[in-house]
Amino acid sequence: MPGPVYRAAVPRTAPVLLLVLVTAVWGYTFVPVQEAVAVYPLFAFLAVRFAISTVVTAPFAFRPLLQMPVSGVFAGLGSGVLLGLAYGLQTAGLELTTVSSTGFITGLYVVLTPLIALALFRTPVPAVAWAGVALSLAGLALLNGVPGGSTAGNALVLGNAVAQSFQIALMERFAPRYDARALTFLQMAVAAVGFLIVALALGDLSVPRGASVWYALVVTAVFAGALGYLVATWVQARTTAARAALVFTLEAPFAALFGVLLVGERLGPWGWLGCGVMLSGILLAEPAASSTLRRLARERTRP
Repeated sequence: MPGPVYRAAVPRTAPVLLLVLVTAVWGYTFVPVQEAVAVYPLFAFLAVRFAISTVVTAPFAFRPLLQMPVSGVFAGLGSGVLLGLAYGLQTAGLELTTVSSTGFITGLYVVLTPLIALALFRTPVPAVAWAGVALSLAGLALLNGVPGGSTAGNALVLGNAVAQSFQIALMERFAPRYDARALTFLQMAVAAVGFLIVALALGDLSVPRGASVWYALVVTAVFAGALGYLVATWVQARTTAARAALVFTLEAPFAALFGVLLVGERLGPWGWLGCGVMLSGILLAEPAASSTLRRLARERTRP
């Protein structure tokens, strides 16, 4: 679930390949998370996951956080609320629907970001972005017929994509100049506290048990969460924004691939068609989303 950082640089193969690895990890994590929340309470899992991520990112963020202005702190806190909402909806939806559907529907944040920017900041949306929306909605309709899927689960994951779009648009508008390490820490910490409160209120918080639960926690909190975001930020500073954004769209196909290979999901012809149509919409809308976010960043820096 990335927050784009647009820094032009000379394209190099190694950073792009590293970013592909990160997106593969993100796509893979849907499988162990689905297995973990089947035996361990959802909000307890998310609370522990983000608590671990907070601890892992703390050493990297300590000094930048001390130097961050109050406006940056508020930007991180607000984005953390949206991050927590996104992951809560995504994980709840993953309990009800397939790994493949979750991966592709999550990728719709690329399509939705220009629309959120239009609603919040009246940033114009190119016609190609509307075409991407139409294709993505058609693909989503086809995915609702996938065996093992669920309309309710897909709706929850779609809510996650909307929350991610708000997070990306707000961060690009209000916090393009703040330290990424400090922002990452604040977002992880806010999500951890929020999920901890919910888990305690529900009486679900307990010490995680079982190899599958701990494995999912380590993979999501350390590799996909803390290290994944830090590596992605480092890579984005060393390759072009266009290449990085294109690689991010691979998270959805990776999720479908691991869903088929590891948990035996069967999409069927209509499911694969839906995935293909949705991916076409995402790829079509990606340049418009990138352009919109860059415009938001420029508007933020104007005197």
